[in-house]
Amino acid sequence: MKALYSFLLIPAFCIISSICFSQFSPSNKLDHRIIANLENSNYVDCLIRFTQKADLSATSTLKNKSEKTRFVFDALRKTSIQSQKEVLDYLSSRDISYSAFIVVNAVSAELDRQAIEFLQDLPEVKSIDLNPSVQLDFPIEDRPFKSNPDPEWGILKIEADSVWQMGYTGQDVVIAGQDTGYDWEHPTLMEKYRGWDGSSADHNYNWHDAIYEIDFLNGDTINDASLNPCGLQVPYPCDDHNHGTHTMGTMLGSDSLNLIGVAPDSRWIACRNMERGTGSPASYIECFEWFLAPTRLDGQFPDPNLAPDVINNSWSCPEIEGCNENNWDLMREAIINLKSAGIAVVVSAGNNGWSGCSSVSTAPAIFEESFTVGATMINDTIAGFSSKGPVSIDSSFRLKPDVSAPGFGVRSSIRNDAFAIFSGTSMAGPHVAGTIALMISANPELRGQVETIESILRQSTDILTDTISCIGAGPETHPNAIYGYGRINALRAVELSKQLSSSEYLEDELTRYTIFPNPSKGRINLHSDTYASEDKLNLFNIQGLSVFSGSMQPTLDLSHLPKGIYFLRIQADDRNEIHKIIIEE
Repeated sequence: MKALYSFLLIPAFCIISSICFSQFSPSNKLDHRIIANLENSNYVDCLIRFTQKADLSATSTLKNKSEKTRFVFDALRKTSIQSQKEVLDYLSSRDISYSAFIVVNAVSAELDRQAIEFLQDLPEVKSIDLNPSVQLDFPIEDRPFKSNPDPEWGILKIEADSVWQMGYTGQDVVIAGQDTGYDWEHPTLMEKYRGWDGSSADHNYNWHDAIYEIDFLNGDTINDASLNPCGLQVPYPCDDHNHGTHTMGTMLGSDSLNLIGVAPDSRWIACRNMERGTGSPASYIECFEWFLAPTRLDGQFPDPNLAPDVINNSWSCPEIEGCNENNWDLMREAIINLKSAGIAVVVSAGNNGWSGCSSVSTAPAIFEESFTVGATMINDTIAGFSSKGPVSIDSSFRLKPDVSAPGFGVRSSIRNDAFAIFSGTSMAGPHVAGTIALMISANPELRGQVETIESILRQSTDILTDTISCIGAGPETHPNAIYGYGRINALRAVELSKQLSSSEYLEDELTRYTIFPNPSKGRINLHSDTYASEDKLNLFNIQGLSVFSGSMQPTLDLSHLPKGIYFLRIQADDRNEIHKIIIEE
């Protein structure tokens, strides 16, 4: 929400001279770009970050998604209330409107020099960063297409249609999207909207609009709601661009004449985070926050029990448009907290692949915690525009993307009951989000188990390699910096998901041994008050193949094994134990 300013609070000589700049003493908490912006404007759109963070470590002991989401929401809310009080009191006293977040401990507000100088000196304030406007990386658009009764090529390529024949169509799963908005009355989407009961609509807890004003990056010079096809702060799902409607169609869209969605019986909720394709870190974070605990249309009575199972994010925040390590970290923190709450976060890799290696260079695709998706063509080669790894912009050189999915020539829904073909990694990510819905519908025990879901997706791909020479890529390299672990295969992912339902893999709650650290880099410790060296160990990968066996030992070095999920069976005379182990890079 944008601030309201009273220029009477700014000394007149500050407006007409440079004396104020000599009096202004910026601290190392202040983003240098804010100082530059103050030379041309009396106020700057800022993100105020706080030092205090909530301790979410206990989520590792919680068994289901509802427990995780409630715990994370309560912990984040308590932390924000404690640390933000003095700042919010000050902003209110100055009649400066703001948005206070809990999904990250931060406040968004438009600040003048006086406010910035006061706030930067508060010990609880970690930094004051710029909140820039960011434009959507627009997909390649082809001419509109009408109905097609056959499943789209991407659905066939990942074998989602075979999953439907098994009886799993995404039922009882909630998918979320934050994008340019959504045409909820499109015939392929309306029946799947969680706010529609078949006869009437209730948009409370199902829709949020984070767009409050016209963005001048779109060429307008006045803040007039009529300039946007939807208006501002609209109380029902509306798309001012087409991009969002297209992505949702690929996730779950279908009607009697169009099979465009991967998980056609899922339900959806949504948040608009862009004004005609232009958003900001604050609008992205606001949508992340709403997904953690959806609210009524008036923003009241947040309910984490209504949080989605998976969020699709077909957008990016590039450094060239003002996003850098300062506001990157806020979005990364939001994703970490959402995953702790049991919500999967799918992110498109970006469309900068024409520039070559290390073109995965924008937030949130670069984050370790994001599940990043590249785009493939119908012949299972990488789309030329699909951004490639490794990630060099933050000097991590981590492998990205995680996986790839169909993203070239994807037909899906657009506004006004129409269809069109788009190409971009924005089209690939929804295939993954839809596949996650299929996995959860096949095995509801996966709901909230984000690390397990991601590991299954990585280990169930169709392996693809390339001759492109990047660090972490090559003809024999797997995973690689072009396709990640490969192109997703929904059928294989569902088959592996169902395997985890067998009693062989269910962890006994009355286990004798404690395994730590878990997740680990490969070296784990086994502790028990009744330690027995004669107990036997067997380690299985997610396909059920044995990768280690031997006698009990206090420490196991598994660092030679690939990153992923494994199951450790401990065999004793009187019982067997099964422990899930996660090995990270």
